[in-house]
Amino acid sequence: MNGFKYPGALLLLPLLGLLAGFAHSQRARRNRAVGVPVALPALRTARTRLFAIVPFWGRVTALALLVLALARPQQATRGDVPPAEGIDIMLALDTSYSMAAEDFQPYTRLDAAKKAAADFVKKRRNDRIGVVVFGGAAMLSCPLTLDYQSVLDMIDASYLNMTRAEGTAIGDAIVTAVNHLKESKAKSKVIVLLTDGRSNTGMVTDLALAARTAKAFDIKIYTIGTAGKGRAAISTGDPLQPVAYIDDDLDEPALREIAGLTGGEFYRAKNYAELENIYDRIDSLEKTKFETKSFTEYSDKYLYFLWPALALLALVVALEKTYLRSIP
Repeated sequence: MNGFKYPGALLLLPLLGLLAGFAHSQRARRNRAVGVPVALPALRTARTRLFAIVPFWGRVTALALLVLALARPQQATRGDVPPAEGIDIMLALDTSYSMAAEDFQPYTRLDAAKKAAADFVKKRRNDRIGVVVFGGAAMLSCPLTLDYQSVLDMIDASYLNMTRAEGTAIGDAIVTAVNHLKESKAKSKVIVLLTDGRSNTGMVTDLALAARTAKAFDIKIYTIGTAGKGRAAISTGDPLQPVAYIDDDLDEPALREIAGLTGGEFYRAKNYAELENIYDRIDSLEKTKFETKSFTEYSDKYLYFLWPALALLALVVALEKTYLRSIP
C-alpha cells in the first residue's frame, strides 16, 4: 500500500478506540453492579474466556477493518509515457560481391557494416527500423518495426550476393526504401544507405531523381561509403588463387549529391573505427527529442480489509448462535 484515497476516514480509528474502551469499562461496571464475580480462575474455561473476548473485541476489530476499507487504501504504480511519434529509419545495406573486401580488419566490409548497423539499432528507442538489402537488385529484408530483435536477426542473416543479382543498384535501393517510408506518419523519416561502390545497374539509374523522390516525401538520406583507399584484397577460397584484388570504386560525388539533395550528410569510412564513429554521429543527429511524461496508476486495495471484516463479523455471529450461545 502506498497511501489512502480518503485519509480523513482514519480519524475514526482513535474515536473507535475511545468508544471501545468506554464500552468495555461500562460493561465491567455493570457486571460488578449485578454481582458477577470478577475472577474465578478455577471456574474459567476456554468457552468462558472466548465468550468474554470474541463477541465484543471481534466486533471492534471488524469495525476497525471497515474504517481502513473506507479510507480506500491504494497501490501506486509509476512509469514513463513514451513519445507518440518517433523516427522511422530504413537501413539500406550493400551486399554486392565487393563487400567481401578485407580492408576493415579484422572484418570484411560486409561484416563491419553488419556489426556497426547492429550497434546502431541497439541504441535506438521508440523508433521504427527496417532493412533493405541490395546488390544488382534491391529487396526488403525487414519492414519497419519496433521489434529490434527481429531487425538484429535480419541484419545478422544478411550475406554476400543476397539478391542473387550482380552489380550495385543504388537507385533501386533508394526507391525501395522510399516506398516503405513514404506513408509513414513519423515526424522524421531517414534512410541510412551504405555501399562501397558506384551504381552500375538497376531499374533506377538516375540517382539524383531517386534522391529528389525521397525529398518529396520529406525523407532524409545519410550515405556511407565503406571502402579503403587503393586496392583491397578478397579471399577467393581457391587454393590456386587464394586472393583477388579490387580497386577503389567508391562514387563519392554521387553519394554526396544524394545526401545533399535530401538534407542528409555523406561520410566515408576507411576502417571499422571510422564506421563506428559515423553511426554514432548519425545516432546523435537523429534522436527523438521529447520531454519525459510520468504517469501514476492507482489500484484499490480496500477489499483486503473489507472481506476480512465481513468474515470476522460473520464468524462472531455464528459463534454467538452456536458455541458461545448464552441463555438469558
